[in-house]
Amino acid sequence: MAGPLDGITVIDISAVISGPMAAQLLADQGANVIKVEPIQMGDITRIGGFRVDDISAMYASANRAKRSVALDLSNPQGIEVFKTLAAKADVLIQNFRPGAVDRMGIGPDELLAINPDLIYVSISGYGPSGPYRDGRVYDPVIQSISGVVSIQQSQDIPIPDLVRTLICDKSTSLIVAGAVSSALYARAMGTTKGQHIEVPMLDTALYWLWPDVFMGHTLRGDDVVPGALLYQIYRLQQTADGQMVYFAASDSEMFGLFKALGHPEWQEDPRFADAATRQNPENFQALGALLHEAFLSLTTAEAMERLAENEVPAAQVNTLDEVFEDPQVVHSEIIESWDHPDAGPVTMAKPPVRWGTTVPEMDRRVDHLGQSTDEVLAELGYDAAALAELRDAGVIKADT
Repeated sequence: MAGPLDGITVIDISAVISGPMAAQLLADQGANVIKVEPIQMGDITRIGGFRVDDISAMYASANRAKRSVALDLSNPQGIEVFKTLAAKADVLIQNFRPGAVDRMGIGPDELLAINPDLIYVSISGYGPSGPYRDGRVYDPVIQSISGVVSIQQSQDIPIPDLVRTLICDKSTSLIVAGAVSSALYARAMGTTKGQHIEVPMLDTALYWLWPDVFMGHTLRGDDVVPGALLYQIYRLQQTADGQMVYFAASDSEMFGLFKALGHPEWQEDPRFADAATRQNPENFQALGALLHEAFLSLTTAEAMERLAENEVPAAQVNTLDEVFEDPQVVHSEIIESWDHPDAGPVTMAKPPVRWGTTVPEMDRRVDHLGQSTDEVLAELGYDAAALAELRDAGVIKADT
């Protein structure tokens, strides 16, 4: 059966992760996604490490299921071709710096005049205005401004660090994909036609982080009862032979933890009898010391077995290689491998949504730069002579 976005055409002229991954999410739901790339190098992630020819691991993981069109958007003819493409599209996603698309002649006002039903999405670092508006932005920069770097520190080694994954880029991708689906629904319901949607990464990061990171900054009155902050509680737990993670949120889980560690009597200690009392700074510190010593008497395997018996959420710390052997990962068949005709064996995590009826088939294609240019433009009415003329003029890639 076709996916829920079958029949929707998405033009992706974004680069790196925030836009490309949003477009891939839409492709995984059945949309026809056309990736428009610069004619010389393509998306900058094509030249990254872990690659075969112009297909890198990062490019493949954020641009699977798309058809690549290599088009020179610095050429007036290229702009005309692009406008022809946009005129028949449902969605356009771009993450140029503010003002760039307007200078190119493909900004939201111009394209919505051509195609009033277009959902035009602009992703930027900071939004269309403000003191940082024109600054170059990558994920770690937004991490730093949004405060997330300041809390990435163990209580044992209080040195701030980055989250070593593209958390701000990828959260932006999720917000964009959700916004596009909502805009398509509003259009289908007749509430509106097309529209211009702006998604700044900094706004997204703060929105994404707020429920837990900014707990201490949400309720501001004098009567607010303080408590432990999640980023203060999160920590790796040392065992006799390694490390693990556990998290006991409720009284029942905490009492199960006491029992698992061989100290059910701690439940009767008035300092630890309920969540509110345990959050008292002195009690919190005292309990932490007791738990740490108890864990050091157990191996990771012993601790995991005891915690499971007492229904305390816990997990061993998997290395990246161990993820592939994790029993739940193996059972759920989350990771899939296949052969790309040129790049060879490819391994990726499958799209996570398990649809009830509108089940899209996973599209494993990963195009070389401009691989589908002729095919896509032919669908727009360009014949062989017109394509040859565009190639000769350097508007499309010569060897597509």
